[in-house]
Amino acid sequence: MELVKIALLFAVTALAEIIGCYLPWLVLKQGKPAWLLLPTAVSLGLFVWLLTLHPTAAGRTYAAYGGVYVAVALIWLRWVDGVVLTRWDMAGAVIALVGMAIIVLQPSAAG
Repeated sequence: MELVKIALLFAVTALAEIIGCYLPWLVLKQGKPAWLLLPTAVSLGLFVWLLTLHPTAAGRTYAAYGGVYVAVALIWLRWVDGVVLTRWDMAGAVIALVGMAIIVLQPSAAG
């Protein structure tokens, strides 16, 4: 159950990061209004705060987070950008998530 809670926290963290990067992209690449930079700042602040909620070392947290980020980014690609995912996308996401699980579930003696 701990893995599910950690994965969900990482998923929310990834969503905050993706939104914080996507909104400026809309402003700069698609000419959307500059006021979108305000929720960008909030989203990126939320992203940083969420990363601090993990009790493990920062580097280990970032490494494990990366696996979930890959999967969430691909979900974003499908549902927001409307791009159909390939089997290679799916295989990469599974490998990234397995990597995250290995890092998160390592014995506590690993330090």
